Amino acid sequence: MARYVALFGSINVGGNRLSMADMRWAFEREGLSGIETVIASGNLLFDHDERPLDGLEDLFSHVMLDRFNIRSFVAVRDRAAIAEAVEGNPFTGIGKDNLVHTMFLERQPERAAFDRLAADQAMRGLEKLAIGERSIYIDFANGVAESKLTGAFIERRLGCRGTARNVRSIARILSKMS
Repeated sequence: MARYVALFGSINVGGNRLSMADMRWAFEREGLSGIETVIASGNLLFDHDERPLDGLEDLFSHVMLDRFNIRSFVAVRDRAAIAEAVEGNPFTGIGKDNLVHTMFLERQPERAAFDRLAADQAMRGLEKLAIGERSIYIDFANGVAESKLTGAFIERRLGCRGTARNVRSIARILSKMS
């Protein structure tokens, strides 16, 4: 068995309130083992056979809608991908850990779409962007709350969904995956 994390978008923000105890309960009922939540924003650790995870993201999204009436994008990643979200992020150690983010995407964005996003954003704000593996890295230099770079804006430009976590949160998740 390997350790994975399911990163749920839109949990405990924008009115989608859900206790982590209820989330754990729902996924224990789905037969997952080793369930643990990290931070109250939709990070679910679990153990699973080391095999392709195709369909798990859709299953998790379906459970959230069926059990809690919450529409949520879900990104499932292994320990290596979570480590890369910290170590491969070119802004880690340069920007503040709470302002440097990785946005985990449903698929690899096209380079041209990312380049358009970066060019559009350069005219809107001071944020720095870099592309990763099924992710983008963001340094929200002046703070997330003040930024015009929203998840919806990114998703429209890239043509795919995602959910973001800051480096501090990712490091906490990584420490629990060992």
